Amino acid sequence: MTISIKIQPNTYIDSVSLMALSTKANQLVGVEQAIIAMATEMNKEVMKNVGLFTEEIEKAQTSDLIIALEATDEQDSANLIEKIETLMTEKKEKGNNQTTERYTTIETAKKAIPEANMTVISVNGQYAAREARKALNNDLHVMMFSDNVSVEEEIQLKEFAHEKGLLMMGPDCGTAIINNVGLCFANKVRKGSIGIIGASGTGSQEISVRIHEFGEGVSQLIGTGGRDLSEAVGGKMMLDAIDALEADADTKVIVLISKPPAKTVEEKILARVRKTEKPVVIWFIGSDARANEEGIYFEKMSKAAALKAVTLAGIDQDSLNIHPLNIPLIDEVRGKLTLDQQYIRGLFTGGTLCDEAMFTAKEYFSDVYSNIATDQEHLLHFGDASKKHTFIDFGADEFTNGKPHPMIDPSNRIARFIEEAEDPTVGVILMDFVLGYGAHPDPVGVMVPVMQAAKEKATAKGRHLEIIGYVLGTDLDKQNIDEQVEKLTAIGATYASSSQNAGLLAREFVVKGVGK
Repeated sequence: MTISIKIQPNTYIDSVSLMALSTKANQLVGVEQAIIAMATEMNKEVMKNVGLFTEEIEKAQTSDLIIALEATDEQDSANLIEKIETLMTEKKEKGNNQTTERYTTIETAKKAIPEANMTVISVNGQYAAREARKALNNDLHVMMFSDNVSVEEEIQLKEFAHEKGLLMMGPDCGTAIINNVGLCFANKVRKGSIGIIGASGTGSQEISVRIHEFGEGVSQLIGTGGRDLSEAVGGKMMLDAIDALEADADTKVIVLISKPPAKTVEEKILARVRKTEKPVVIWFIGSDARANEEGIYFEKMSKAAALKAVTLAGIDQDSLNIHPLNIPLIDEVRGKLTLDQQYIRGLFTGGTLCDEAMFTAKEYFSDVYSNIATDQEHLLHFGDASKKHTFIDFGADEFTNGKPHPMIDPSNRIARFIEEAEDPTVGVILMDFVLGYGAHPDPVGVMVPVMQAAKEKATAKGRHLEIIGYVLGTDLDKQNIDEQVEKLTAIGATYASSSQNAGLLAREFVVKGVGK
């Protein structure tokens, strides 16, 4: 193995493009691992952690671009660096062939396109707040994909946006659908009468996909950023978004999505919702159950929330195929697992999908661990081995610092899957496969070889390995959902029809004391 480094001084590439480039670089034959990133202190720390750090990187400035490469053969290093630079050049050439103009500042773009009213910001977190303020000063709504922005900056930006009557979605806002246009990670869904406000990216995607499946559509999907309903931020974006959807003539039903909010913020949101004339469905993942109020409907799970929204919008529930759990399948899988195979291992690219499966398991089991657990007793830190029932969100910051999001680059999850499949106490491995804008072109396909090999290896050792896969997508997404599902079922994996069903199936398969 040999490490090669190339520094490109004063070269900026946005984080979304760098994720895509890093993914392509890691797919090159002869590459053991590669990171393409700006020379920020955070990215340098990541390179230290994975063994790609050198004195040359230490001296690089934050405005410099780093190509860090570990090759299997020293003689291939220079050639591989050239191939990576070719990938970068190809991207630039494709951009230059577009008929749209390219602008270097928000101000010049707004001057050239005065009718524009929104900007998507995907720059290093160190500069994101500055660019967002420029956008707001130019009367542009903001969707901030960037993370690593301070809470203080978030509060200031949202207060400024509120004063100007603008949306400030984010920071760390991964999903939006505005006027039927998907932004960042989003699925292609039909336009309809249900408005979604989400402090959760994949949770919002899941609700939008289920709404589409049930025959309705989305008027607007407004992301807030994951911290919006914290005590500090106070739900500022969600409150403004409720105002916007209440005023929107195309929106007939509103759905709110979040992990459990701070209690004071939850009451503030509910006080606002009680004044809304439109029906509101609330899915606060993992929150304690509460009774419905007039015009307000609380749901525990994603499919139930989507189903309530579409029925409120006028869809007849009796006309829908809501995919009830397959009881004969549950009995069949229980019969295949040994008594030792007691545990679920959930390996997720979507944080909310991980949350939903984890909370579903916690209703049955007390020994549930995760890197996104809210209590220290059940919290797994980066690099920790799995314990009992374990659910890992590979989109969490510790996995994505300096690396592409797992919806783009599955390498971290593949490595963990191989490890979990070897554990004789594991009965079920549960995974999500997210389709849509920005996602991997073949998320199931890249996992098929390792899934098939793991099942065959388990069989050779006299045990059954149950794999559950959920494909989050629609028939309109560019990745063909039918082909993705076929790839899963062709290797003997179980296909779950929704995030909700995936979590329910996993826990039912491993109920203690029912194995052979």
